[in-house]
Amino acid sequence: MTPSTTTSAPITPLKPTHQRVAQHLVDGLTTQDITTKMGLSPHTVRQYVRDIRMSVHCPPRCKPHVLVHRLLVTEQVALPTTDRATPELNAEKRLLLNAVAELSSPRDIALAAKIAPADLRSALDELLDETGAADVTQLIVLAHAWHLLGTKPTGTVETGAAK
Repeated sequence: MTPSTTTSAPITPLKPTHQRVAQHLVDGLTTQDITTKMGLSPHTVRQYVRDIRMSVHCPPRCKPHVLVHRLLVTEQVALPTTDRATPELNAEKRLLLNAVAELSSPRDIALAAKIAPADLRSALDELLDETGAADVTQLIVLAHAWHLLGTKPTGTVETGAAK
């Protein structure tokens, strides 16, 4: 399995406007929601999201939950908090959680989580039910708040200056 991205370049800090858009992504807002909330055109918001992806070395076609994970891991946005109790996840569910955080392709997620691709949807639904998350992006945000995630993405290689 190939990592979602590999780079030796340091993470570029986000500009203030990009950081606000990134925070809205972490808060679960869609491009249309961000457009309305910030008074920007859909084209501008899409361009900002592309800029954000480049800044955190996220592939252009990565899913929103992977981008949110990268934003949180690289500390480009504030670590979320929650008053929900941290769920007790077994090793298989933690493996699935980590795979979902870092990979976009359902096949890659299933392989990394060591489950059959045909069983991925039901395994994800079970994980969402157990954590109380409405969707995969919220799952990633909650997992960060619970400190279940938080290490550098496996595809990221830091330079000596960034360490």
